[in-house]
Amino acid sequence: MGKKHFIIPIFVPHYGCPHDCVFCNQMRITGLSTDVTPEYVEHTIEEHLTTFPPNDITIEVAFYGGSFTGIDKEIQRQLLAIPLKYKKDGKIDKIRLSTRPDYIDKDILCFLKEYGVDIIELGVQSLDDSVLRKNGRGHNSQQVYMASQLIKEYNFKLGLQMMLGLIGDTKDKMIFTAKEFIKLQPYCVRIYPTLVIKDTYLEKLYKCNRYKPLSLEEAVEISAYLLTLFENNSINVIRIGLQPTETINYGKDVVAGPFHPSFRQLVESYIYRVILEEVLSSIVGKIGNDIVKIEINKSNISNLVGQKSHNVEYLVNKYGLKAIKVYGNELDKDIIGIYVGQNYYRINKKGFINKLLNISERNEVCS
Repeated sequence: MGKKHFIIPIFVPHYGCPHDCVFCNQMRITGLSTDVTPEYVEHTIEEHLTTFPPNDITIEVAFYGGSFTGIDKEIQRQLLAIPLKYKKDGKIDKIRLSTRPDYIDKDILCFLKEYGVDIIELGVQSLDDSVLRKNGRGHNSQQVYMASQLIKEYNFKLGLQMMLGLIGDTKDKMIFTAKEFIKLQPYCVRIYPTLVIKDTYLEKLYKCNRYKPLSLEEAVEISAYLLTLFENNSINVIRIGLQPTETINYGKDVVAGPFHPSFRQLVESYIYRVILEEVLSSIVGKIGNDIVKIEINKSNISNLVGQKSHNVEYLVNKYGLKAIKVYGNELDKDIIGIYVGQNYYRINKKGFINKLLNISERNEVCS
């Protein structure tokens, strides 16, 4: 079993940004700054360190909030010096930050190497140039490829972030971006469905019916496809959907869009539903009005059952079953066992998804 991983998050909000991304509500100014201080960083690290178990663990300090390498260089130096000290003392293991693709060059990477940074995440959002342009990103796809290559050449771990349902986006364009991500072989990926946030240009477009966000169902479906695509290529998807906060919530700063406090679970549950539908459809003649028993690793029960037992109810109604009963045991996490009467079906989740993805690819070629 691998070491448990703990993250110490340092949120670095900017006073403003020189770019006009339609989904962002930061003021537009020419210089980037922040009110986060070295003292705050040190206090946050100390506070978190007291909460971690004393066992064999990995601790990472992560600077969140956008374009870290666009902040004034001296401020970057002051902020990074704190976790570097803890890293040299063996109290933390890694340092992570996120930034824009056009805020990466050789000098910046040499500077980050000097201050012990391990992981650099790029807010890419899309690799379709028309989508980047329509959403005011201020960089093109070529800058993403160049920055990603440089980051890997300098032996940093590369993280890539994409957004779904931007202005001018389509399902094909989202899948294209994901497939290009796979070619870049990142260490990790984040998937964020676009939300309409207060005081953004996107809110103005939404209110005058010039922008329509993805529905929750659409966002779950495309996220599920992308998650299986990444996982099938051994790429770790570390987040799907924005984390709820005091402000990131309906009735707060979220005006519209596919927000859900447990968005990833909806996605994982949808994947199980697709698998079970495929299996049950193929044996529909053998089911009858029967009880279907499913065994699965205990840690995956809630995802298979679905929130408020949605998957179970859906499948019972669709196939006219008496009931579906789910049992947790010590099965491999990729194995699903299905009992229908005297018949037993052992499903390998990864293999099944691979087959579905191959069928999808063949259908794309033939269409």
